[in-house]
Amino acid sequence: MPGGRLTQQERQQIALGLADSLPYAEIARRLERPTSTITREVMRNGGPTAYRADLAHRATERRAHRRRPAPSRGSESVPQPHGRDAEAVREYEESLTTILMQSGLPKMMARVMACLYTTDAGSLTASELAQRLQVSPPSISKAIAFLEGLELVRRERDERRRERYIVDNDLWYQSMIRSARDNAQFVEVARQGVGVLGPGTPAATRLESAARFLDFVSESLIRAAEQAREVLYTKAETTSDGTAEPRSDR
Repeated sequence: MPGGRLTQQERQQIALGLADSLPYAEIARRLERPTSTITREVMRNGGPTAYRADLAHRATERRAHRRRPAPSRGSESVPQPHGRDAEAVREYEESLTTILMQSGLPKMMARVMACLYTTDAGSLTASELAQRLQVSPPSISKAIAFLEGLELVRRERDERRRERYIVDNDLWYQSMIRSARDNAQFVEVARQGVGVLGPGTPAATRLESAARFLDFVSESLIRAAEQAREVLYTKAETTSDGTAEPRSDR
């Protein structure tokens, strides 16, 4: 499988694949590239509907030119533990950011999430995030406020009274429950519409079908989230001899 930067010819093939509505995985297979490479290339250059091979190639050349005077600024400022390859970590963070953007997060919010998830501690201060991402503190503050609104991060104060922003397992559970609540609100309003539009009419039937589908999905989602939280995220209890054992109710 070839490595290195995409060539202009490969970018033209990507553009043709997008024009033919091919999935990223199929484009990647034809180019013998990782799917994440194609996804990242498209999302950072306008998305699937606005991607242009020539503009993407020029933009990549400009980014490479800007990086030449200080090629390792980010890597030098953040020493990598456990013998990790700094360049591989940086590329992975870009891939994770791209996937988060595809899920609907704006770019800065996605970058903050990726940074938090690739930190061993799972938490950083605003100044640490600003340093790692090379952005201004107000940008971090805005991103955190947005992510808190979605219940994707939480904050707490450390022993030095500094606010730390945290991602942990329970946040995914809360996110699933919030999604189920949002579905339930739509279900309620959809069924109100059935009464307004008249049972049995095409519009009412459409709304009732959507309500039944989302009602079923929401119930399944809540049940799965509860089970996953209990099985995967419940902390082990400690026995009298100091060893840990699984909870008896698992």
